[in-house]
Amino acid sequence: MSDSLPALLKQTFGYDSFRPLQREIMDATLANRDVVAILPTGAGKSLCFQLPALAREGVTLVISPLIALMKDQVDALVASGVAATFINSSLDGSEAARRRSGLEHGQYKLLYAAPERVMMESFIADLQRWNVTAIAVDEAHCISEWGHDFRPEYRMLAQLRDALPGVPFLALTATATEQVRGDIIRQLHLHEPEVFLASFNRPNLSYTIVPKSKSTRQVYDFIRQRPEEAGIVYVQSRKSAESLAAALSAEGVKAVAYHAGLQPEERVANQEAFIRDEAHVVCATVAFGMGINKPDVRYVIHADLPKNVEGYYQETGRAGRDSLPSECVLLYSRGDLVRNLKFLDEMTDAKAAEIAAQQMRTMAEFAESTDCRRVALLDYFGEQWPGDNCGGCDICLQPRETWDATTHAQKLLSCIIRIRQKSGFATGLNHIVEVLAGANTEKIRKWYHDQLTTYGIGKDTPREEWLALGRQLIRLGYIDASADNFQTLTLSKQGTAALLNRTPIILTRTPAVASTSTAKVAKAGSIACDEALFAELRTLRKQLADERGVPPYVVFGDTSLRHMCRSYPQSDRDFLAIPGVGGQKLTDYGQPFMQAIGEWLSSHEKQTFRDEAPPPPPPKMKSENGMGGTVLETLRLFRQGLSAERIAAQRSLVISTIHNHLAQAIAAGELQADPSDYFSAEEEADLRAAAAEHGLESLSKLKEALGDRFDYPTLHYFRAFETRQS
Repeated sequence: MSDSLPALLKQTFGYDSFRPLQREIMDATLANRDVVAILPTGAGKSLCFQLPALAREGVTLVISPLIALMKDQVDALVASGVAATFINSSLDGSEAARRRSGLEHGQYKLLYAAPERVMMESFIADLQRWNVTAIAVDEAHCISEWGHDFRPEYRMLAQLRDALPGVPFLALTATATEQVRGDIIRQLHLHEPEVFLASFNRPNLSYTIVPKSKSTRQVYDFIRQRPEEAGIVYVQSRKSAESLAAALSAEGVKAVAYHAGLQPEERVANQEAFIRDEAHVVCATVAFGMGINKPDVRYVIHADLPKNVEGYYQETGRAGRDSLPSECVLLYSRGDLVRNLKFLDEMTDAKAAEIAAQQMRTMAEFAESTDCRRVALLDYFGEQWPGDNCGGCDICLQPRETWDATTHAQKLLSCIIRIRQKSGFATGLNHIVEVLAGANTEKIRKWYHDQLTTYGIGKDTPREEWLALGRQLIRLGYIDASADNFQTLTLSKQGTAALLNRTPIILTRTPAVASTSTAKVAKAGSIACDEALFAELRTLRKQLADERGVPPYVVFGDTSLRHMCRSYPQSDRDFLAIPGVGGQKLTDYGQPFMQAIGEWLSSHEKQTFRDEAPPPPPPKMKSENGMGGTVLETLRLFRQGLSAERIAAQRSLVISTIHNHLAQAIAAGELQADPSDYFSAEEEADLRAAAAEHGLESLSKLKEALGDRFDYPTLHYFRAFETRQS
């Protein structure tokens, strides 16, 4: 079955190669293994169960939490010639009966349903008759109380193990911590699953953070430079979503609002308008997110500060799912953090409020940092970015000016000391800046801080600069901020030493420019093409999509259109060579698109473009020792002298996957290595003793028996040395 995957991929979906980890996940599930796949948005999770469904007998059940997402995916599959269907509450009785009849007669390869329906006793009985041979649990983080979208009904899905014995499970999600991954495995009763964890890096996304000032104007200035592109603007409140959408509409932007407080009919209508390209912008709260399958969102703007880094990552991840360059812009104001922290005063759960406050401060630290955005984001998820310039964020594209801040820092640090000495208590940064600026406030007069030697010594420097300086000194460890919401400041040991020794302090200046128009677009994956023809084909795509009642991207994605506008296909063979064009789409859409291209060429000259040079796809063959092509690709790069960390970054894989590949190469005798490079003689003795008792088949049992003293890469290497071929 696995050998047929490349041909099915090209024939059905029109692609020549797999994305990282897709083939390995498919091979594992076709071998009837339980699998957990953690792949970021845009990495092609859906294909990991859709393509194997075509290769195996029977029906693949897809458990999905959202009705809109089911319809979206089924529409796209049907457009590619795949026999797929869904059963949910949106269907009337006769249509549901027709689909059930088709399932009884084996007419479908994929069935989508929500967990609530799947666990109905009568539906389980139906599944037992419909020859279900695989189960895919989409958005699997919903099963965990530690996940961000916990759904209690997901907890019941483990009952399917008894109802459908021997049927493999594939659990998929975009982001899951180690805690959530463990919960998924336990709650679904997965049997020694293979776990695939891809890199969190999205190379096609650029990240820009600019000072927030008149945010509505900033958002409009950004959007008006991209009039035909689709984008999402996230705000914190329902009122902001509606007022921003109204303001943009008044300026001629096709914008709609989306939040949980809208009437269901209006909410659905606005979402449909955005998905079908009738509205270019949706102004939304975090209620807009999971289940949005639109691949051509070209930008995500956060007009307000997100409440945590996970939310920021997930929301920015909705841009550029088609791998084309897309922009992520955050308008940052320290006032947003203060406002968010004040909301926590209403929480009755003190522990939850404390955790939320820490998450908010971590998000603010990310926004205020002068380090590469990509490095900081990946570091948050425990992943390292090699090198010192990502080439796709404002820090790396527009390096900050450095300056000698020693004198200013001395003044601010001294002021903190003087206030503490005078009053016997610490204050927050705002009050310290007021003292430096020589302000005449009630608090300054009440506490006699106008008598301090530091009073007014900073009046020649704008207060915004003092605030930025203070935040940098906090982040760099010169100043300690209290953990409560008051954020009172004291000098750290490092700050005290710097003050006493007049240690030079070199800082970076925060840019004063508050416009988003300076944001630069990431170039990774850009596809140069005939832009005027691209606009024509987008119009044709919209027309055909409206006739069929589907979103435009179901007809063709932007990637396919751009390739058409590079190569101007005029024959079936040339049209099939376009990425994303399979046999069914050639039949349904080939003639109108080739006709439009032919008419264009009758009055316009054909443009030429330099050949793109994407990284070569992993080899499709296997070695004599049975190693897959992706392992061979890792081995090839390792032999070129690349470290495991660099290989992981280049291939968009996590480091543990690369170590697993190298362990396979050792076991196959393709890579010469010495055990002493991976563990000591004492550790090897402990490993061998545990293996003698528990065997090498289950590394999870071996890990548990050893008291979790060894990580999985080490266990993989040990097993490789124990089983390697001579």
